[in-house]
This record gives sequence, C-alpha cells and structure tokens, in this order.
Amino acid sequence: MDGRYVFRATVRLEAVDETVSIAPESAETTVTLFREAPKPGSHGWLFFRDTLWRGEVADHEYACALAEDWLGEPVESVSFRELQMDTAYREAFGEAIADDLEAFNAESVSEVLSKYLGSSIRVESSLD
Repeated sequence: MDGRYVFRATVRLEAVDETVSIAPESAETTVTLFREAPKPGSHGWLFFRDTLWRGEVADHEYACALAEDWLGEPVESVSFRELQMDTAYREAFGEAIADDLEAFNAESVSEVLSKYLGSSIRVESSLD
C-alpha cells in the first residue's frame, strides 16, 4: 500500500560563502517533490485535510515553509500537483474517511475527496 503527495517548488539559490553573490537571487529552478503519504488512519494521514483545499495549497506561506523543511533550501513558491496512490491505498483511504465523515463536515467520501483534493488524485496499480 503506497501513497505520495506530489508538489512543485521553485527554490531560491543562496551562496554559502559570504564573498560570493548571486544574481538574480532566485532562478527558475523548479523541482518536483514526492512526499510519502502516511497510512490512512495513522498519525499524519490527515495532511490533505489540514493543508489542501480543492486541490490547491490552502496556505501558501505554510506550504513554502514545509517545502523548505523537506528540501533544506529556501523556497520561493510551491504548488500541489496530485496525490498518487495505489489501489490498496485508495481503498484504505476511502475507508478511513468513511469512518469519520463528521471530521470532514461531509456526507460522503466523494464529497471529502472533492472538497480537499479536487480532481488531483491519481490511482495506479503500483507506484514506482
């Protein structure tokens, strides 16, 4: 069972040596981040609910801070691309949501998925 969040981030280059300067301060260096999605029902699995809204990052500054922590580099911008999951993860994900619809203020699993992830879900037979 595998799931992962996919983000795109633009990183800012900073010189470690004080005698070196960089112009411009940011470059069009965009990276794709793959962050493991915690097992549904486990600690941290509600990352999607707490961070995303309709398939977009809900709080840009917070998302940039998260990406900076993940990369160890300054981040200019970040955007959510998709939640990739295999079939087993998708089943467990739906079951965990269904077990506590009240926490999502929703009446169905599909409403929760639409509310937080929009159409940014990709289910594959396996993730490489």
